[in-house]
Amino acid sequence: MANEIIKGMGFHHIALRCADIEKSLSMYKALGMKEEVRWGEGEKLIVMLDIGDGGHIELFANGSDEYSVKGKWNHFAMGVDNVDEAYQIALDAGFKPLIAPKFAPLESTPRKITLNVAFVAGPDGEEVEFFRVV
Repeated sequence: MANEIIKGMGFHHIALRCADIEKSLSMYKALGMKEEVRWGEGEKLIVMLDIGDGGHIELFANGSDEYSVKGKWNHFAMGVDNVDEAYQIALDAGFKPLIAPKFAPLESTPRKITLNVAFVAGPDGEEVEFFRVV
């Protein structure tokens, strides 16, 4: 459904400060994400990865294990065709398991839906969700 207040609005990217940007790049590329553009170098390196549907994750070098004043994101979610397969690919790439694939019936409105979801943790502790509406 299109946004009726701000025309053309849609998800573009979520940004993450990485303690080890090369490790993060390797792990996210192992999920099939493609590097679209990068700029800066060393501690000022920034890399934009295309998730696969036009959405992006932007990785910043020179992060740390500490939370900044702004905090870190809660999670970012990616719709997938097969949650079990996405979860296994992530584990094989080095992501840590958080919540194994499961079905979650929701008391949602205006219609009831059931989600198939799984969560993993990335190299900076970020939570990544794979989901599919069943």
